[in-house]
Amino acid sequence: MSFRVVRSSKFRHVYGQALKREQCYDNIRVSKSSWDSTFCAVNPKFLAIIVESAGGGAFIVLPHNKVGRIAADHPLVGGHKGPVLDIAWCPHNDNVIASGSEDCVVKVWHIPDHGLIKTLTEPVVDLIYHQRRVGLVLWHPTALNVLLTAGSDNHVVIWNVGTGEALVEINCHPDIVYSACFNWDGSKLLTTCKDKKIRIINPRNGEVETEAIAHDGSKATRAIFLRHGLVFTTGFSKMSERQYSLRTPDCLEEPIVMVELDTSNGVMFPLYDPDTNLVFLCGKGDSVIRYFEITAEPPFVHYINTFQTPDPQRGIGMMPKRGCDVTSCEISRFYRLNNSGLCQVITMTVPRKSELFQEDLYPDTIGDQHALTADEWIGGRDAEPNLISLKDGYKPPESKSSLSVSRRSNLLDKGTKGGKASQQTSPVSDKTLQEFADEIRKLKAVIVKLENRLRAVEGDVTVKLENRVKELEAIVSNKSHVNDDDDGAGGGDGLNTAVLASDEV
Repeated sequence: MSFRVVRSSKFRHVYGQALKREQCYDNIRVSKSSWDSTFCAVNPKFLAIIVESAGGGAFIVLPHNKVGRIAADHPLVGGHKGPVLDIAWCPHNDNVIASGSEDCVVKVWHIPDHGLIKTLTEPVVDLIYHQRRVGLVLWHPTALNVLLTAGSDNHVVIWNVGTGEALVEINCHPDIVYSACFNWDGSKLLTTCKDKKIRIINPRNGEVETEAIAHDGSKATRAIFLRHGLVFTTGFSKMSERQYSLRTPDCLEEPIVMVELDTSNGVMFPLYDPDTNLVFLCGKGDSVIRYFEITAEPPFVHYINTFQTPDPQRGIGMMPKRGCDVTSCEISRFYRLNNSGLCQVITMTVPRKSELFQEDLYPDTIGDQHALTADEWIGGRDAEPNLISLKDGYKPPESKSSLSVSRRSNLLDKGTKGGKASQQTSPVSDKTLQEFADEIRKLKAVIVKLENRLRAVEGDVTVKLENRVKELEAIVSNKSHVNDDDDGAGGGDGLNTAVLASDEV
């Protein structure tokens, strides 16, 4: 007699659930760019989505409480001269976001706590180096103000955002860089390139430590570092079959696991949760989200389940663990963009009967405090991320007062003194600003109603005038006919007069 032993895992029954439409974000003009990007970035304060914009590039930033139908005239972040290709929130400041565009410029923005009241066109700092479009922006996981950018000029640049200077220029790629990922402490950099190779690079000097061909297909490849150092990749075979693989950094050319999933054209984006070792595969144009658990037991990558939706996805964003709801055992939350303009919110939950805090589901997770400064990191120091406990939940802090870099003026402190940035950038309370915004929207609605009434009145007056003119024209026409008849009876060429005269004789 044989028995089938079911693998023991606390995530075996994880299920996905889409929130109701009124709890999602609707009427969003999602970007139609063909660039392989997620078009979405999310943190515990804001949701940012790249949108279609005439005359340049823009993205929309929404506070999480602003759900439902988004007004067509909602303020945007719109300072780029070309379409925005990628956006990324700073992991150490939830109010700072970076964007890369086809105009070859990377811009860093500061978003107020209450969101935007008017369109934002002035960035905190412009990072200018690339000669072609910038399709990738990535923040360092532990060092403050360290940002990586990659462009179609095949160059990778690491910046100190606080001073606006380039720290490292990496020129080892012969073709376009598809993706980049730092390891757990930020001491290594993993990149994928159009030449089908994945590379592990020293980010401080740009030296390639090891490289290997990841997937044989010519379409875009993605790769991420797992928490304990392994490398997970997604790509295509020669027959255009989608694959994923698991590798060790010491032997990149020989994967531990190589699995073919299906045949599709959509690039798969691996989204990773380091606390639970779960990998979520989200393909562009797919209507499913597959999720796997990475363990030390064969086959190492264990398929768990698939979340099915009726509509294909255009882009997707993943909430950091500190933004999840620990009271409902939510371990992940996704913001899924549809072609119809709906941003659908999907929660991944572990079913538990107890309402107490589940310590096994929520180990200490990455917080928003940096472990290093930019100078310390470029000087050679490494440090693991600072971890926080979610036992009492996580509340996003107010806008941070400074992002200073030692011994240098910080461009992100523009217009601030004495550590009172939030008071100077927003001298009135958030409630007052929100009241002003509501009043402005009400006034706009009243103006629209008055304009409609004015058009209706103008239309009625025009119709009445036209009818009156037609009546007058008809009267004038009738009178002219009567006069013609009278003239014909009493006038003429004199023959009738002559006949009457002869008769009288």
